[in-house]
Amino acid sequence: MATGSDFAALTIDGREIRVSRPGKVFFPDVPVSKMQLVEYYISVGEGALRGVYRRPTVLKRFPDGINGEVFFQKRVPSARPDWLHTATVHFPSGRSAEELCPLDVAHIIWAVNLGCVDFNPWPVRDSDLDRSDELRVDLDPMPGVTFDDVRRVAGCVHEVLEELDMPGFPKTSGSRGIHINVAIEPRWGFTDVRQGALALAREVERRMPKIATSKWWKEERGTRVFIDYNQNARDHTVASAYSVRPVPNARVSAPFTWDELDAIDPNELTIFSVPARFAAIGDPAAGADGLACSLQPLLDLARRDSEERGLADAPWPPHFAKAPGEPTRARPSVRRAP
Repeated sequence: MATGSDFAALTIDGREIRVSRPGKVFFPDVPVSKMQLVEYYISVGEGALRGVYRRPTVLKRFPDGINGEVFFQKRVPSARPDWLHTATVHFPSGRSAEELCPLDVAHIIWAVNLGCVDFNPWPVRDSDLDRSDELRVDLDPMPGVTFDDVRRVAGCVHEVLEELDMPGFPKTSGSRGIHINVAIEPRWGFTDVRQGALALAREVERRMPKIATSKWWKEERGTRVFIDYNQNARDHTVASAYSVRPVPNARVSAPFTWDELDAIDPNELTIFSVPARFAAIGDPAAGADGLACSLQPLLDLARRDSEERGLADAPWPPHFAKAPGEPTRARPSVRRAP
């Protein structure tokens, strides 16, 4: 590695990358510099690449660190190395963008140099940009919900997926929740995968109505764990495995095994601890490779919801056109005390 007062030159995967201002502090409370962030992603490179490999990925940039301004850059800059791999995706609006599509760890480090702290890939590969190969279960606790309740809901998701012969791979979100990824055959589009995710959310809600909810409107969720089925809609992304999240103690979205569910502590999984964990146990999500399963069991569950339970579609994000069968998007009325 060559260094200067305002740069560090690295060779990664045979690519030459200059890291500008390597000493710049990105996490003031810890503290963590840009170079430490680069070194982290190199240390967990195999796992981090697995989460974004050949996936269109939004550039979420923090040029002045996590306490500064953040902006989402969906289009890769025109000034970029000729080896950088990209893919052109299409949004619900009809617009398109050429996005980063990593092939190796060098792509990740190139993005970190631009100020990217975490990575937010689409659930598709560049071989088929309209068919998801990953169903994503995002467990988002409402204010006042404990992580123990998130664990309980995750356990129920695992139970349902096991019954449907759909292996799920959990990871901490890096914030307050848990993500569970299911590798699926790339045969279904975003609408079908979202429908399957909604059916899964409703089944978990039926089993745990006091602590789990599929309700889209915050006014209806109460103090429960929201199962965000809309994360499977087109152009919705979540932080990938081994992403460092922009929170003060630099927590990581870290994969874990189901045997660890009762003991896993998100606060202990940080940029400082995860490299040693990765070196010791490897990547718990590595088992997802080659385990793509059918989405059909969840689509069958969605059909039963419609035909036997009379359940219509649930609300979509507001920037989507209203879907057939979707209920009104008007917010529920909230009674206020006089």
